[in-house]
Amino acid sequence: MGREASDLSTLVADELAATAPASAQVLAEAIRQHHRGSVAAVVFYGSCLRKRTDSGVLDFYAIVDSYASAYGSRRLAWLNAWLPPNVFYLEVESPAGTLRSKYAVISRADFAAGAEPGARRTGIWARFCQPTTAVWVRDDDTRRWLERAVARAVVTSVQVGLPLLPDTGPTLRFGFGDLWQNTLRETYSAEMRAESGETIRSLYEAAPERFDGAARGALDTLAAEGFLAWRETAGEVCAEIEPRARTRSVRAWRRRKPLRKALYLVALLKSATTFGDWLGYVLWKLERHSGRRIEVSERQRRHPLVWGWPVLWRVLRERTLR
Repeated sequence: MGREASDLSTLVADELAATAPASAQVLAEAIRQHHRGSVAAVVFYGSCLRKRTDSGVLDFYAIVDSYASAYGSRRLAWLNAWLPPNVFYLEVESPAGTLRSKYAVISRADFAAGAEPGARRTGIWARFCQPTTAVWVRDDDTRRWLERAVARAVVTSVQVGLPLLPDTGPTLRFGFGDLWQNTLRETYSAEMRAESGETIRSLYEAAPERFDGAARGALDTLAAEGFLAWRETAGEVCAEIEPRARTRSVRAWRRRKPLRKALYLVALLKSATTFGDWLGYVLWKLERHSGRRIEVSERQRRHPLVWGWPVLWRVLRERTLR
């Protein structure tokens, strides 16, 4: 393993080992209790981690041994295996007030597969190329496995994103900021998320040294695997990818993108059946984002899957439920 690849492993290990906020620890314990002894790890990610706040909805992944062991419901286990992950909403009352979370349940096998370039959806590697913290991990073997999987997600994000940069001839010339922002823009597009350029730029600018270091480690790994050759000179990165390999990568991304969008839409609709009180959550989200309070009928509140679809359609149109 080269120096930079070793640096990537260290970076990922340090991030995962960071102490999570007390609110995240409370919610992670509640998530574990919901899925009995099947949880191998609970990982915290997203905007609340970046901003170090618990005033919004905290995002987690619960990584389980198997779906059969995670549920008392065959329907939920089947849905999770059919199109992972299942997404749930969870609230916990604490001395500081109501803590809100959104968490995804995924098996170890599906998490590892989702960190690879050939994954059906971009959700795993697009999220876990960003900073994450393991709030709870079962044991040292699981921690080492998680570190390898998250490091692979970082490598995959660079492997997929690099060929999508604007063509600059036989040698790609770019800055790390350009690479990450373009990659995030492409993945958000594949997930039908209309994030602004300012939002995408802020993700990188929140921790540029971290993202630069992660990219160097990923490039070094890809060089060792024979995918490219690269060098860095005076703040500019030069990468050489065999032209046919780059063409195949770009074509694969474009070919799979419509499917990934369709799967994202299906997954969003599936979440309406697993999310719990999704109507209450959606109303809270819409009011928080728009400042507008939306009134719904008692019939919609009592039977959201039957009468709540107009609200869900608005969420799909405004892309609020993420």
